[in-house]
Amino acid sequence: MSSPGTQIDPLTGVRVLDLFAGPGGLDVAAHFLGYKSVGIEWDRNACETRYAAGLPTFHADVSVMRQTRFDEIPQSVDVLAGGPPCQSFSVAGRGTGRAALDTVKEFIRRLVSGEEEARIDEDLHSMNVDPRTALVLEPLRWLLKAIETEGRDPYRVIVLEQVPAVLPLWDVYAQLLRSGEGRLGGVKYEADCWELKTEQFGVPQTRTRAVLVARLVGSGAVSQPSTTHRPFDLRRGRGKKAQKEAFAIDRGPANDWVSMAKALDAADALPGSSVDMSRFRSRGRTKFFVVSNYGSNGDSKKRGRRLSSEPAFTVTGKVSRNKIYRTQTDYEENKFDRFTIAESGVLQTFPHNFPWSGNDQAQQVGNAVPPRLGMHVLSHALHDVAPSDTQLAGSATWQEVSPDVTARLRDIGCGDRTRCPENSHKVSRPRRKPSL
Repeated sequence: MSSPGTQIDPLTGVRVLDLFAGPGGLDVAAHFLGYKSVGIEWDRNACETRYAAGLPTFHADVSVMRQTRFDEIPQSVDVLAGGPPCQSFSVAGRGTGRAALDTVKEFIRRLVSGEEEARIDEDLHSMNVDPRTALVLEPLRWLLKAIETEGRDPYRVIVLEQVPAVLPLWDVYAQLLRSGEGRLGGVKYEADCWELKTEQFGVPQTRTRAVLVARLVGSGAVSQPSTTHRPFDLRRGRGKKAQKEAFAIDRGPANDWVSMAKALDAADALPGSSVDMSRFRSRGRTKFFVVSNYGSNGDSKKRGRRLSSEPAFTVTGKVSRNKIYRTQTDYEENKFDRFTIAESGVLQTFPHNFPWSGNDQAQQVGNAVPPRLGMHVLSHALHDVAPSDTQLAGSATWQEVSPDVTARLRDIGCGDRTRCPENSHKVSRPRRKPSL
């Protein structure tokens, strides 16, 4: 496996195209599986993280890139992957996308049927659909673009992920991909979609994702990736008495879900670790509990809690607002700590020393696909097998990238900035307080 970004031309041999790439969850997964990837990302902060990590990147709008710069995508790309922005579909948001599911299903069918895209775009705008909701159509547009572009081969494998609310849309995708009808021009895929729980793949947090996997017909049937860990019971009782009792208990056998303490302790033990759990360690054990930033059952005054012997809550862009207490006494006295960016990244299964860069780093962490889940899905999509123990063990540490490589990737991704998204490099500066 080569080091990230070390080739003379970073785009040589790229196989995976990651739309809406974020800081690189799927790219990191591809790297540890031995594949090169290139990502398209709109947010300049996420791009800075990607450059620092040695991940080839186009700082661009996915839609604009498809329409005007499609020829810049390497011919070697045969895997299309991506997770369109989920805010409008997420249960944490207002849910405008969930309310528009039936409408979006119809737009998916219209795209494949051969209707003029300009008319479809006009209808999308006239219906005042959240622009982020419309981005769920982009993977299909990229797929059709590859099929209809002379000299291009259809993508061999497609991997898409989103929040669970999008599963009905992935189901429509799968039906159409299997049919080969309309603009697919007879190109057919074996395709299926499922809800996958991250803790069942060794991710130390509870997070459910809707995943679609498709392969060109002739490459074998698509089946659901096999889980490696047990699910975590989200409905368990957690009154104060139960919490105090559970706080002192070691939970679960080796094949149970991975706890926060186990993941963070493992990262802490690595050479040159960016994680330090000593502040939570007592008598040789790491113990704490987390009080979520989110309310429980809709009650903002009743915050959810997780013990260090349990998986984390879903790591979101608000992860830095979660409060961590060492003891019940600290909780009663409101003496709390916070997860660092490195620790939050480890709970997402990023390497402990992943070079988070730019601003809004907590948001970058929360927006990312957990790389360990990505490794399972990509490995299964490409080879029908789970990632090897060696590959999983090797994903704990990221190889440092030289400043020269970072500069080269920034030049590829941004150049002179004339083709970057409009105003994306504009940095707002805080207003200076008037002197007295």
